[in-house]
Amino acid sequence: MAANAQAQFQKFRSDLTKKLHEPNRVNDVMGQVESKTGIDRFYMAAAVIGIIALYLIFGHFAELVCNLVGFLYPAYVSIKAIESATKSDDTQWLTYWVVFGLFNVVEFASEEIEAWFPIYWLIKCAFMLWLYLPTTMGAQKVYTKFIRPYVLRHQDVIDRGLKSATQTANKTADAVRDNLADFQRKME
Repeated sequence: MAANAQAQFQKFRSDLTKKLHEPNRVNDVMGQVESKTGIDRFYMAAAVIGIIALYLIFGHFAELVCNLVGFLYPAYVSIKAIESATKSDDTQWLTYWVVFGLFNVVEFASEEIEAWFPIYWLIKCAFMLWLYLPTTMGAQKVYTKFIRPYVLRHQDVIDRGLKSATQTANKTADAVRDNLADFQRKME
């Protein structure tokens, strides 16, 4: 078990180091800092991750930071996926948004969690990253293992419920429209 954890850490470190050497502005700055200080980029990234982790535990706006992590990058790459010619990336990000949406609905119903669980925002942030990072593809795993089987098993009930809700909403909208028309006629 320990050997497996060590192998996973080494793979993570290798993947992160490779990413930290890809050409972009942030990595260029890290390269300059690395050459002047002799501090490995991996350790610089680890320090930044550590600071963010501490902020997610003790910071005043931890909820906002966590929700930005779960939203900004996925929203940006979703837009890029929509604009791309391939559809596989569309499926990947649609799956992420299904899991993200379901998680947020469940989370909304359990607002008291953060009061009892002080590292909640750190755990949620790590979970959001696990859901969308290309190396983990967690959203596909959650969808395939939990959401898809549940929806397929209950699809008829869900469809009937949606049909009934739509009919009720249409009747309500018609009644409101009729009442507003009657009110308007009375006002003339």
